[in-house]
Amino acid sequence: MDRFSSDDWSRVLEAPMLAGFAITAADPGGLISAVQESAAIAGSLRLAAKDGGEGSLAHAVAEAYTTSEGRSAATDGLKSLVKGKRPAEASDAAVSRLGEIMALVERTVPEHAAGFRKFLIDTATKTAEASTEGGFLGFGGARISEAEHKTLDQLRSALGVSVG
Repeated sequence: MDRFSSDDWSRVLEAPMLAGFAITAADPGGLISAVQESAAIAGSLRLAAKDGGEGSLAHAVAEAYTTSEGRSAATDGLKSLVKGKRPAEASDAAVSRLGEIMALVERTVPEHAAGFRKFLIDTATKTAEASTEGGFLGFGGARISEAEHKTLDQLRSALGVSVG
């Protein structure tokens, strides 16, 4: 999207990764859970690239992830945001940054804000639903933990979606 400065575009590229990371950090599971949640983020990006609608911001971001530069911009921003933070602090920082990014999107490309907001909420929700929390060896537990529900509500609020 050529209406963003280079620095602003790098921040926008962080958004889907931050949406998923906020959920993962809110209720860290084991290795299998982390892999499943990472796969959910990647799946959300693939869907946006394929079905996100040519010309939409979600599609442009997903397309940028197909390049090493796009992926690096996203991961570098995430790494610098969470460095030295405990998981709950990192989750809160990701939610806060997403609010800043959404405000940037609304100022720069307001016509894309609603679709991008939906993409980010969908990404976070798919991440939360990717693995069962609690239980034993995949049996029992909850599809979305209480901490993940809370973080989804915080994300909705930060992104300007009514929580209810």
